[in-house]
Amino acid sequence: MLYYLTDWLTEWYSPFRVFQYLTLRSIVSVLTALVISFVIGPSLIRWLARYGQPIRDDGPESHLSKAGTPTMGGLLILIALVVTTLLWADLNNRFVWVVLVVTLGFGVIGFVDDYKKLVLRNSRGMSARQKLFWQTALSLAAAMFLYQTAMVPAETTYIVPFFKDIVIDLGWGYIPITCLVIVGSSNAVNLTDGLDGLAILPTVLVGGALGVFAYISGHVHFADYLAVPHIPGAGELVVFCGSLVGAGLGFLWFNAYPAQVFMGDIGALALGAALGMVAVVVRQEIVLMIMGGVFVMETVSVILQVASFKLTGKRLFRMAPLHHHFELNGWPEPRVIVRFWIITVILVLIGLATLKLR
Repeated sequence: MLYYLTDWLTEWYSPFRVFQYLTLRSIVSVLTALVISFVIGPSLIRWLARYGQPIRDDGPESHLSKAGTPTMGGLLILIALVVTTLLWADLNNRFVWVVLVVTLGFGVIGFVDDYKKLVLRNSRGMSARQKLFWQTALSLAAAMFLYQTAMVPAETTYIVPFFKDIVIDLGWGYIPITCLVIVGSSNAVNLTDGLDGLAILPTVLVGGALGVFAYISGHVHFADYLAVPHIPGAGELVVFCGSLVGAGLGFLWFNAYPAQVFMGDIGALALGAALGMVAVVVRQEIVLMIMGGVFVMETVSVILQVASFKLTGKRLFRMAPLHHHFELNGWPEPRVIVRFWIITVILVLIGLATLKLR
């Protein structure tokens, strides 16, 4: 909305034209989301304090002291993210709307799950089958919309990083692959959200890097120079990614160890879906897996743990997801968190390197 206001004001005062540049609006979106988080964060946390987080008694003993910590803090992220995007993005851009709708939709799924657990005191929340059904339905609708509205072939082709000549036309196969990426990314972030700040900073780092890909993909000359698919209009998602970075950093201010508030499913499911959606739009699904390697290994650890127990009756890890395994091996929680952050920084740099190594 401010994007259109500054455009209108340009007629009377030309310096306002600077707000038409994506680079400036991406920076301003980071700062706007950060300020919104700082302003509403304390009040929202006090309001959420009535719904304390229950702690599993079969987990690490160090977590028992966290019982009663406010949760559903992902609401803070979504408010800052959505408001900032609406303020600074070009709302005539279809990619902005589809990413916003999917992010909010997955947030609603997470909210219902959190609400049942914390307010209705239903320890199960939504069943896994129910969550998977609604996640699949929402991602399927998004995939079909993107497929039907694709304006250039590059929007539905599969890009293999490191190889500039390997481009696969997916056809209708684009739809199930897109669904898999969105649902998988959403649940991967959710599984990682088990320690204070563990999930949010990797999300911020990956989201910021995807913003770089979005800007380059939307810029015809940069895309041609770096041999990445040119997706007209994708550059506008850099504003969304900037909003995600600002909202995430604002939430981390309150979520850093020891956490004043937990993210909850409302935040984890929504943020994971947001990352998946942006990666799909800019055709960097494989790069998302590289940069989000922490999310991938957390998910794989759960899959291997379940498979091993069902097939052999033995567990591969002391506890899954993987971060709990290291805790039970004696790593203090802050050490686990910071080392996973460091791994994410390295993986994000590798992902960004794919821009040039082709």
